[in-house]
Amino acid sequence: MPLVVIGINHRTAPVEIREKMVFAGEELPEALRELAGQPGVREALIVSTCNRTELYCFADGATGGESTDPGPNGPAHVSDPSLPLSNWLAHWHDLATHRLDINQTLYRKHGTAAVQHLFAVACGLDSLVIGEPQILGQLKDAYRAALDQKVTGPYLNRVMQTAFSVAKRVRTQTRIGANAVSVAYAAVSLARTVFEKFSGHTALLVGAGETIALAARHLHANGLGRMIVANRSVGRAQELAAEFKGFAIGIDDIASHLPEADIVITSTASPTPVITYQAVQAAVKARKRKPIFMVDIAVPRDIEAEVSKIEDVYLFTIDDLQNVVNENLASRREAARDASEMLATEVSMFEQQLKTLSAVPTIRQLRDDAEAMRSQTAEQARRMLAAGRDPKEVVDFLASTLTNRLLHGPSQRLREAAERGEVELLEAARILFAADSPDQT
Repeated sequence: MPLVVIGINHRTAPVEIREKMVFAGEELPEALRELAGQPGVREALIVSTCNRTELYCFADGATGGESTDPGPNGPAHVSDPSLPLSNWLAHWHDLATHRLDINQTLYRKHGTAAVQHLFAVACGLDSLVIGEPQILGQLKDAYRAALDQKVTGPYLNRVMQTAFSVAKRVRTQTRIGANAVSVAYAAVSLARTVFEKFSGHTALLVGAGETIALAARHLHANGLGRMIVANRSVGRAQELAAEFKGFAIGIDDIASHLPEADIVITSTASPTPVITYQAVQAAVKARKRKPIFMVDIAVPRDIEAEVSKIEDVYLFTIDDLQNVVNENLASRREAARDASEMLATEVSMFEQQLKTLSAVPTIRQLRDDAEAMRSQTAEQARRMLAAGRDPKEVVDFLASTLTNRLLHGPSQRLREAAERGEVELLEAARILFAADSPDQT
């Protein structure tokens, strides 16, 4: 198994190191070409996200199944083929200037362990959030970038395509990605229990930080009809609203737009509530008792607690959502165990496929040689027939000549092997040609 993986992720390195190891989009093509040009590297691919930076290489000397990680397993061995890659990674990012030593944060995996790691990454089993689907798209982007630079080949093409296929099967055959494990997604999932469809509804999002942005993406992906974004900085609200063709307002305008909202999700850093009991009561009245679904993700709370007492208002807090997230995480961890068992089988099957691939060039050459002999001998037989030779004589010539030509090379090499005492080669030939088996009739 010639695959080598070296990298860092959210478990082995803090953000202070991870941010120094990112390959920016504009530098990735050059980095791929330079990596592929390193001694012993035949094929290369770079994965770079906020949570991981990894090099995947088809490299000479990486035929073992050993996995070497920092920590309990100690540093890499002297013969480790990943050492030149580690040195290249440090040099590319000029880590000496930053006085960073990444040896204790890098994981190094070879052969079978490297394939297992790749499959686990593709399935989301190695992610900060178990089962998250974004990493699969990021892997596909990384593979596409490597293809564009022509630095992949038969091995990486096959292992990456297999990883994508395995990830798809794991997602369809387990519940690894079935449940919400982010607060924002949990909020949108809860909203679906109140509204069958989002297409005819309006959402008011209060705040413009990461959580609200994520909620906006989930709502948009679920076909939300209309979006209003409220924030103290109207400029930031406009940026987020523009991404989803929404409408931006200031915090002070919330009360006047609240009657339009079927869904309200809040997440600000305000020390006091930004949505009052009176404002919600007035909104419900203006809506003629149409229900409002409200989720307050903020701490301290953005929505006055008394709002929960208003009829036709469904109010959830961060604690309610966290309970949902925790339950779903437990469900994903259970699904992850099933997925891990699937991966073990998939890795074994992949190794078997690779073993058969190693015979393909030899088989192709054998067939090409045999076809050349057949063509040459058949042409001689046709000339003999055209010259008026007895067809029985021509058939005998065709059979004996073709047999002698096909067996001459292997027979000569077997005699030479016997003279040199190459017992293993003789035994392999005996097995290959079933020399000791009874005649088949």
